[in-house]
Amino acid sequence: CAEEGIVVFNTPGANANAVKELVICALLLASRKVVQGANWVKGLAGTPDIGPAAEKGKATYAGPEIAGKRLGVIGLGAIGVKVANAAVGLDMEVWGYDPYLSVDGALKLDRSVKHVTELDEIFANCDYITIHVPLNADTKNTISAEAIEKMKDGVVILNFARDLLVNDDAILSGIASGKIARYVTDFPTAKLAGQPKVVAFPHLGASTE
Repeated sequence: CAEEGIVVFNTPGANANAVKELVICALLLASRKVVQGANWVKGLAGTPDIGPAAEKGKATYAGPEIAGKRLGVIGLGAIGVKVANAAVGLDMEVWGYDPYLSVDGALKLDRSVKHVTELDEIFANCDYITIHVPLNADTKNTISAEAIEKMKDGVVILNFARDLLVNDDAILSGIASGKIARYVTDFPTAKLAGQPKVVAFPHLGASTE
């Protein structure tokens, strides 16, 4: 690139806000069964009395509010800090884990975020867990079968960082057992596509205008 006169530079955090917004969207989609409800309404196309039919069927798609629930944020970098602060603004109780939290990140983090020093504290105590760390040998399969076993029943897991941070087989086993209520990811795989209680996006995190 240099030989062709093309400037190449790194832009860390450039897509942080875009990913943060999608994660907040995913929190709501995972809780309120919005996707499932919208798909059900599509099936009512052509129904003369669609209004009454929708009212009658809406109870199937009820879900909890996120206010007052506990969100665990694994990784408090450019994206994780934004997600944590936004969740505080939505009246969630936010716990954060990052053994490499920078001074800059700490200064940007809302003071109400509880910073824990053990990953197991996130697993054992949080209703929702979202992961925002780079993929490397140490972080691969952070969300494993062993990790899921430590989580609360009915946990919601969000992955908008990298696919291999979460083990697909462990997710499917957790869903089958009822341990996992919903898994929302930006990384569709052959194993996850079309699975019940899985909402997968086509890597939309940075896809904004």
